[in-house]
Amino acid sequence: QVQLVESGGGVVQAGGSLRLSCAASGRTFSSYAVGWFRQAPGKEGEFAAAINRSGGSTDYADSVEGRFTISRDNAKNTITLQMNSMKPEDRGVYYCAGVRGPDNYIIKSAYRKWGQGREVSVSS
Repeated sequence: QVQLVESGGGVVQAGGSLRLSCAASGRTFSSYAVGWFRQAPGKEGEFAAAINRSGGSTDYADSVEGRFTISRDNAKNTITLQMNSMKPEDRGVYYCAGVRGPDNYIIKSAYRKWGQGREVSVSS
């Protein structure tokens, strides 16, 4: 069984950068596609980025395209979300999520494993 634990995040000024990591336990991590979702206070959770199990395919929400980069290192069982040129609307709790299979997904219901979340704040 794969378990996901996020780290990183914190507080940054608008225009700055933060990095989130998602560490996975279990020997089958390389079989999992991983997505990052975020939830701002008082709002529904939304998709941010996803990567397939090999790392060869990625998807991004329009709101983060060109600013966020998702990557993975299967040898280290780690997914990274590099967030640049951050905006106040990027704030929220960020969750990594995993689903076993070849494809990455942009919908929450496709994912079966979830981390506990990390808070990201962006000051204007």
